[in-house]
Amino acid sequence: MNKRENLLSLLDDTASPDRVPAAFFLHFDQRCHSGQAAIDKHLEFFRYTDMDFVKIQYEKKFPALTSIQKPADWATMPCYGREFYQDQLDVVAGLVKEAKQEALILMTLYSPFMCAGHSVGKDVLVQHMQEDPDATNKGMAIITESLLVFVRACIEMGVDGFYASTQGGEQGRFVDSGVFSECVKPFDLAIWDVIDSACPFNILHVCDYALPYADLSPFLDYPGHVVNTNLKLADREMTAREVAKLFGRPYMGGLDRHGVLVSGTHDEIRQEATAALSAAPDKFILAADCTVPSEISWDNLKAAIATAHAHRM
Repeated sequence: MNKRENLLSLLDDTASPDRVPAAFFLHFDQRCHSGQAAIDKHLEFFRYTDMDFVKIQYEKKFPALTSIQKPADWATMPCYGREFYQDQLDVVAGLVKEAKQEALILMTLYSPFMCAGHSVGKDVLVQHMQEDPDATNKGMAIITESLLVFVRACIEMGVDGFYASTQGGEQGRFVDSGVFSECVKPFDLAIWDVIDSACPFNILHVCDYALPYADLSPFLDYPGHVVNTNLKLADREMTAREVAKLFGRPYMGGLDRHGVLVSGTHDEIRQEATAALSAAPDKFILAADCTVPSEISWDNLKAAIATAHAHRM
């Protein structure tokens, strides 16, 4: 199998990958956030590490706004059009052209909640959602409309799917957990409705970058062919097999983005990867629980990926 066939076989009950796929991601230097430099750096990283799909980093955060001071102000949230995303779309076009024959092309996608936080700061956003969810949701709807412009353009350009991140359901994020169900989840699912119907391979990333999760159950009905999340919850640690069974789909992860992968020797990394592979479900992608530090040695990632490729389930 080539890399495309190998990864897609994870979703086929009648087939199995001929090697365990693996992938890691990091943010490149700011000089490589757009243009040909971004295309070249993504390709260099993909080919050097031998990872199993191209994951395009998204580097166009929503601008910080001072105009939104109270919940009612969310009705004035700008709806950014295609021109706002054009530099990122140029990177998508270049990578689809250069690498789609080799591997699946997946675009990173931030959730409406995450983009709203970029606009006003997470603390202000949470405060507004708790004070007046109906008013704040007017802005969330505008953000969702804007993100769908980007999503549909990426689909039109030929991406195979999205690495779609969600936040907002972490422990302690809201005083009332019902705010997540009212102000975050509906807009996540509006995005997922589009990407799930259009793309053959999407990864649901339940992101714990800001806060840990006490419970993953709010995300069980999210689409996504594969789930990627940290196995360490606020008060316990799950296994990769538990998460795969809980979500009813392949799990991607197994390695701590801040652990041996960053600071260990290659032998230590291989041992850690082998342990993760031995504890993995049948359908599995070896990866970190989130984006790894930018300063990490690419050779460390290459060692982990080679261990996955040599492993036999």
